[in-house]
Amino acid sequence: MSSLFGSWYHPWVAALRIARRDAWRAKGRSVLVLSMIALPIVGVSAADLTLRSSELTTEQRLTRQIGAADARFSETGLDGPILQHPDGERYAPVGGYDKYRPDPEKKQSSLKAAIPAGAQVAEDGKGSIKVHTVHGLLMTELRELDVHNPLTRGLITLDRGRLPQGPGEVIATNSFLKESGLHVGSAATPRGSPSSYRIVGAYELPSELRRAELLALPGTLFTPLDRALRADSGTGLHTYTSYLVSIGGEGFTWNAVTAANAKGALVNSRAVTLRPPADSEVPLFKQEPKDRYTQDGGGGKVTERAVLATVVALTMLEICLLAGPAFAVGARRSRRQLGLVGANGGDRRHIRAVVLSGGLVIGAVAALAGTAIGTALTLGLRPVLEEQIGSRFGGFGVRPAELLGIALLAVLTGLLSAIAPAVTASRQTVLASLTGRRGVRRAGRVLPVIGLLAIAAGVAIALYGAEYRVSPTFVSGGSALAELGVVALTPVLVGLFGRLGRMLPLSPRLALRDAVRNRGRTAPAVAAVLAAVAGTVAVSTYQHSKDVQARHEYTAELPSGSGYLIAGDNRGHKDVPALRDTLAKDLPLAVRADAQRLVVGNPGCSQGSSEPGCGRVEVITPKEQRCPLNEAEHGPASFPPDEAKRLRQDPRCAIPEFNHLPETVVADEKLMSVLAVTDPGSVAALKDGRAVAFDPRIVKDGKVTLRIVTDPAAADAALEKRADPPGEDKRLTVHTAPAGTNAWGVHLVVPPAAAKAAGIATAPVGSYFTLDGKATGEQRQRLDGDIDRLGADAQVRIESGYQEQSTVGVLALSVFAGLVTIGAAGIATGLAQADSEADLKTLAAVGAAPRVRRTLSGFQCGVVALMGVVLGSAAGILPAVGLRLTQENEQRRLVQHGIELGYATARDADIYVPIALPWDTIAGLLVLVPLGAALLAALVTRSNGALARRAAG
Repeated sequence: MSSLFGSWYHPWVAALRIARRDAWRAKGRSVLVLSMIALPIVGVSAADLTLRSSELTTEQRLTRQIGAADARFSETGLDGPILQHPDGERYAPVGGYDKYRPDPEKKQSSLKAAIPAGAQVAEDGKGSIKVHTVHGLLMTELRELDVHNPLTRGLITLDRGRLPQGPGEVIATNSFLKESGLHVGSAATPRGSPSSYRIVGAYELPSELRRAELLALPGTLFTPLDRALRADSGTGLHTYTSYLVSIGGEGFTWNAVTAANAKGALVNSRAVTLRPPADSEVPLFKQEPKDRYTQDGGGGKVTERAVLATVVALTMLEICLLAGPAFAVGARRSRRQLGLVGANGGDRRHIRAVVLSGGLVIGAVAALAGTAIGTALTLGLRPVLEEQIGSRFGGFGVRPAELLGIALLAVLTGLLSAIAPAVTASRQTVLASLTGRRGVRRAGRVLPVIGLLAIAAGVAIALYGAEYRVSPTFVSGGSALAELGVVALTPVLVGLFGRLGRMLPLSPRLALRDAVRNRGRTAPAVAAVLAAVAGTVAVSTYQHSKDVQARHEYTAELPSGSGYLIAGDNRGHKDVPALRDTLAKDLPLAVRADAQRLVVGNPGCSQGSSEPGCGRVEVITPKEQRCPLNEAEHGPASFPPDEAKRLRQDPRCAIPEFNHLPETVVADEKLMSVLAVTDPGSVAALKDGRAVAFDPRIVKDGKVTLRIVTDPAAADAALEKRADPPGEDKRLTVHTAPAGTNAWGVHLVVPPAAAKAAGIATAPVGSYFTLDGKATGEQRQRLDGDIDRLGADAQVRIESGYQEQSTVGVLALSVFAGLVTIGAAGIATGLAQADSEADLKTLAAVGAAPRVRRTLSGFQCGVVALMGVVLGSAAGILPAVGLRLTQENEQRRLVQHGIELGYATARDADIYVPIALPWDTIAGLLVLVPLGAALLAALVTRSNGALARRAAG
């Protein structure tokens, strides 16, 4: 062997050969270490492949939006020229919305007038209606598109069957077929349609896999359905039309787009998207600040990517921590072999090379295995991933440089993990290595001091990044530094845990003392579990906090468990009695409050209708209690910017929460029970026949004014001039509900007796109700079916409250961190048991029963896992807190910027970004991980332990 160590090259060849042979000989230990390194590499490589595959190129995104056309021309709903963003999605009227006043006599701008002459055009029409299914009715998007036109290539992907060829044929998305219970060959009938349509094919929208849609050729679906609906109810099908346009050459340049904007068309141009203009050439940015059109949604820059970076950093730390003691255990198990190396002329650097080569070999194999498994998993799970994301990949995005970097990370991790064991093994004397003596070494005092300083510095950096720099990078870096500080303190903390041993029974006391006595083995294993649990707790805390925030921001229409049934316009009032009976028959009602509406003239008129013979009742707000911004001739533009900004904070200008329900309702005191209004005065007032007002702005001197408008056209004309509509006033005595009472969008409740006394007619409109329990899916479907059989048009809504939602990214991170935690605990169990084999043999030698050995082994691993979980739970809170504080400060800065620019109000500054701990997750970790580790160790401990013997000389 001495000849092998004769030059600088040969030692490494020999070391690699020895490491490979040793890894093959100790297959169990090698598999444990390899698994620990390869597990996160599998996750990181799969995440990289998934992310790159899901990212669409600009050309792929344009193909899914506008097919093979040069541009898509879309309606805006405005009746004049617009200014648009180059992305073709955002726009504003010329002069801004503050100055925009729609002209009731002017029709919406025609898209066809904006399309250049001689261009190739494909019309794309959309509308929504309920379609009969196997289960009842399903709200479905209808679409008319000539899918045989080359311009539509890339918009849809035919999955099976064929394309429609003429009238009576449609194709359906896979999502529609799945939800409806229909299949290719079935007949689909839109509600109110005079005929059915045969489904001849199934397709999908590559970027909207969950959309329920039926597609037919132009002129074959909308026209007959619109005629049938108008004949039945007087109201046709509302459709939205856009055009795919191609002109050849350079396509639609920015000049061509602005020319189309002048004619009221919104244009998504291929040429402009690929070569966007400079900000100075965009008129929209000259009219309004560009910041107003940032697509940041108030969420700030703190997204799941910041959490991902934190979790990956903690996971990599956990690998090094656990792989390090794994190599240390391997080095101790191979100490006789290392002693032989020294006995045959090898010096310290040769022993270090042998141990380091072990890390190199294991790291290289883990790199190959991890990237290969990650690639195979991504390929195999691609359909599942696409379904979860709701969008097809643009392709299988493999970036060799990134995968090579991930593989090198595994090799580097294995090498770094072996450094400390290599140094320790090289310091052993040949005699100690050959005799198997470990020696005793006092714990140093420098490391704990460094740990305390690292914790203090890490917390300071994380808080600085959250409060001042508003940087996820600082938060992640500070959290990692604090984590390293806790790791450095782990030996001291393990010693503190040892003081609890006197209160424990025999087996756990022995296990705890063994852990404290062998801190060199215990501390790294505890630190590894600590790092893995910290990642899990960080992800869980972040996600749980976001969920609490979303629950707080959720706007309910009614109290949870309550609902409403509102009949449609026109003849809907005639259907209300039958609808109420159906409601009571199909749902478990606790309280039902029947509601009516105030009407003038024909009760069959639509609410707000301007047709002859159709009047309406309007609530008149006293002039001194109206918002000045709404009363001025030019709206907010009538005031200087500072004055307009101040007035937006005025309580009179507070914008009420949007609600689909009527603001004025005719009902009795039962409605208060449904709305969960507990004010005794409101209930008593309705019983006494007095109205109840929930908006104090409409009340003056204890009365509210209702104006009977008999000429809707004159009322609309007055509204355009910002004047009160002409009509007869009725003043009702009202009870004003206490400030802050939540009436769920209802401003005024008028009891039937008060309406009758005022001489105002009423018509039934529906019912509000509270359920006795919950409505099942079968009950809802039966109700929809019965309503359809009545031929009535009614809207039913049951408030179920906020439903928890997890994004795919955070859900994947949670699963990944949880798996790594379990893996760390399991591998720490295996390593601790391998290192404690001599102790178990000693127990067997003194006659200990197998149960004692199993119990001791289980408690040894359980103690390690418990200490790691306790410390990791505390350490994992820091990064989540830092990221949430960063997110809060980013949102505050965005809102403050909006207030300064004048498009945000003080109400927007009421930001709620909570930090909520997931106590159920933490409790589960505290119980399940140690218990699982203990049971695993007890099960794999051999009951027939062999007696220990001295190694042969």
